[in-house]
Amino acid sequence: MKKGILFGIILTTLTITACKTASHSEVPKANIREVVNSSDVTLVDVRIPEQYAEGTAKNAINIPLAEVQNNTQQLKGKKVVVFCNKGIQADQAVEILKKNGVDVYDGTSWKNVKAIQDEQSSK
Repeated sequence: MKKGILFGIILTTLTITACKTASHSEVPKANIREVVNSSDVTLVDVRIPEQYAEGTAKNAINIPLAEVQNNTQQLKGKKVVVFCNKGIQADQAVEILKKNGVDVYDGTSWKNVKAIQDEQSSK
């Protein structure tokens, strides 16, 4: 009985410590404010054209999520920030673009990117 409990404690301890990740292996996240406001950024709104027409961030181009895969070559070599309404489509676009070697950042929503731009212009 005591051996069983001791074995359980050791197994639990090993499991917990094995799941920890080393902090030095984490890649630091880019400051999205700096990226959005950099002069060489390409802002990509991945919503459908009708939503894009209703409002978007300044100087953003529209490449709907369904067309992102077909536009990866156009975006290679550029610093790209993608965004949508709430961030769900932007997350999907980030994955597609990363797999295709694009330097991409997640701006989450168009309102977030616009707020960052407005914050910069008011300084």
